Amino acid sequence: MVFPLWKWPYTFIHFYMLMQNKSQKEIILEEKIQKLVADIVEHSDIDDNLPVRMMKQLLENEEIKAIQDYANTVSITRLGLNDHGPVHMRTVCHNALKMLSILHDAGVETSLQKEHSGSFADSVVAVMIAALLHDAGMTIGRKDHELYSGIISYQIITDVLQKNLPEDTMRRTIIRSMAMEGILGHMATHSIHSIEAGLILIADGCDMTKGRARIALEIPTKPTEGDIHKYSANSIEKVRITRGIEHPIKIEVLMKSEVGLFQVEGVLMPKIQSSPSKHLVELYACVEGQETKRYL
Repeated sequence: MVFPLWKWPYTFIHFYMLMQNKSQKEIILEEKIQKLVADIVEHSDIDDNLPVRMMKQLLENEEIKAIQDYANTVSITRLGLNDHGPVHMRTVCHNALKMLSILHDAGVETSLQKEHSGSFADSVVAVMIAALLHDAGMTIGRKDHELYSGIISYQIITDVLQKNLPEDTMRRTIIRSMAMEGILGHMATHSIHSIEAGLILIADGCDMTKGRARIALEIPTKPTEGDIHKYSANSIEKVRITRGIEHPIKIEVLMKSEVGLFQVEGVLMPKIQSSPSKHLVELYACVEGQETKRYL
């Protein structure tokens, strides 16, 4: 009998992950993601374990891991930016899947479901793939990296889907297309039209806590354009994604100082405003010691 990774004994999981040269944060996030995917499959009407199989393979894929690691090197060491590597991409994956699960529980259909083009399982897989590869283009540089991400990811996506769905060309094509939309649209520089891609856009904007800027801040550099992203992110204590009251998804950003409002107003808000999922979201921000402010 094969047990999912998140059910293995804690010490064995950590030993296994460390042998794969994965950080403590990666280990924790992978446990959360594996459990979330298993819960989505178990508690929804999905009669298909494709999301569980695919997640395991994506997290174990050596080329994807190499891309994520090098993207972080380019982002932090060469460009002096914040995390765009394996921790960030796993965080975005967890955020997006959490929102997708909330929408499903609220009875909101994905675009693939509405269009009768695919199942909820297909949407889950497309979101997983897009999240884990959306910043692949950072291996080249910041400018137009979303386009380079699409180029770099296309063959990887094709290969993993061919392995899992060898007899279903249409299903492979639809999932790959949806994943590509999420990758190409995550910077809000290109129009997107699906719920799934819209969640990637928002999930990416939600990764703004101080941990994302920690390494970049520890590297001594001269002041440069873009530093505001590091310093504002360093004031964000927590981002909560829960069920909303008026809309299905509630996003709360908790911060210790007002500089963190740049992340909300300059990064997250524009992404939500550009997202096809905007109408499904409530957004709140709270500076420590002040009243909570509602944006959406």
